[in-house]
Amino acid sequence: MSSPQQGDGPNPRMRRCPICSKMFLRENSPAMPFCSTRCKTIDLGRWLGENYSVPGDPLDEELGHDDLPHDKHGNGGFDKYSEGFDH
Repeated sequence: MSSPQQGDGPNPRMRRCPICSKMFLRENSPAMPFCSTRCKTIDLGRWLGENYSVPGDPLDEELGHDDLPHDKHGNGGFDKYSEGFDH
């Protein structure tokens, strides 16, 4: 049984682009698993435009800045004085 990304033909190196459905040889692609950098960019745009999502618990939209965890300096998140910050 072949994976959905592989072609139906006898050449296992053939792939189907998840964006444009074009068949291509994986070693000829500059942007695996896509057939081209154009399709890779389209996919990125879909992620950034929130057309895709990863399942998870819903965010609490009522969470305010004061409710966020603070570092030892009282700042939300990390700054250059926080532990673990690479200088």
